[in-house]
Amino acid sequence: MTENLWPLVHAERAALADDLADLTDGQWATPSLCAGLSVREVLAHLTAGASLTPVRWLAGVIRCRFDFDRQVAMRLAEQLGAAPADTLARFRRVVASTTKPPLPVVAMLGEAVVHGEDIRRPLGVRRDYPIATLTRLAEYYAGSDLVVAAKGRVGGLRLAATDGPFATGSGPLVSGRTLALIMAMTGRTAYCDELDGDGVEVLRAR
Repeated sequence: MTENLWPLVHAERAALADDLADLTDGQWATPSLCAGLSVREVLAHLTAGASLTPVRWLAGVIRCRFDFDRQVAMRLAEQLGAAPADTLARFRRVVASTTKPPLPVVAMLGEAVVHGEDIRRPLGVRRDYPIATLTRLAEYYAGSDLVVAAKGRVGGLRLAATDGPFATGSGPLVSGRTLALIMAMTGRTAYCDELDGDGVEVLRAR
């Protein structure tokens, strides 16, 4: 299964790089959906994630005295470059990378899709993601609190996609596009506006 996921990761990275090819300097400075980070900074974060071996990741954790937020900021700064063109060029160089921190490959797919949306939505850029990619990712987040506390966020709720086969859980219903369910599961409250059902406000509050 791992071997089948890397092409999906690479496809999402390539699509994101293409979507950002013609941004102005002002667009690069647009606040992303990640609090405190610009579109450009989130892209540098994605580059960092695709450049970190487990050994380098652990060395950074130790260097930052197990302050994981500090490690993220440090690695992001390493990949930012002097100008937006540098940031994008660095990202393009890791599009086909299979390097990763000690995380499952599906988590790297999540990084590409979720942070891709963190970048695209504020810019008004839309991507029609393959539903098979989104379904695999939704299944992962519904069953995992690794990196993102998604499983805990949707506990006691029934999730059902309206555009694909994803469905899980029991309790008050939350329904909508698979992408909106993924983004809500990972804490992007704005996407709750695209969801329906008695469980939406419960999810929003979490």
